[in-house]
Order: sequence, then structure tokens, then C-alpha cells
Amino acid sequence: MLTLLERITINPNQCGGRSCIQGMRIRVSDVLDLFAAGRSAGEILEEMPDLKADESKGIAFICLAET
Repeated sequence: MLTLLERITINPNQCGGRSCIQGMRIRVSDVLDLFAAGRSAGEILEEMPDLKADESKGIAFICLAET
């Protein structure tokens, strides 16, 4: 099973080289923007059904850990 950090990838040919969830075009920055706008993890998962709950929560955790 891949860890969260292994599921975040950067591909210069995908989404302008921004970090994305592996195998998807869901940018980490888009998920962070939704959290910053006050959306809950549940609301984000409704908006991005391909995103897994642990990925959205993990992105938020990484953001908090770096501040």
C-alpha cells in the first residue's frame, strides 16, 4: 500500500507540473484551496468523488504540519 506522500506525484506533462494525486488530475493545491475556503473533508469528497478520504485528510495534515 502506498503512503500518502508516494501517492502525490509531480509530472511536468500533467497539470502544468503541479503536484497531483497519483493517476488523477486532482491537484493538491485545489484540495488545499477548498479546505482554506472552509469546506469539510466530506464536502470535498462530494465535489471530487475520485478522491479518497485518506488522501484529502492527508493533504490537510501535510499542510498543517508544514505551517
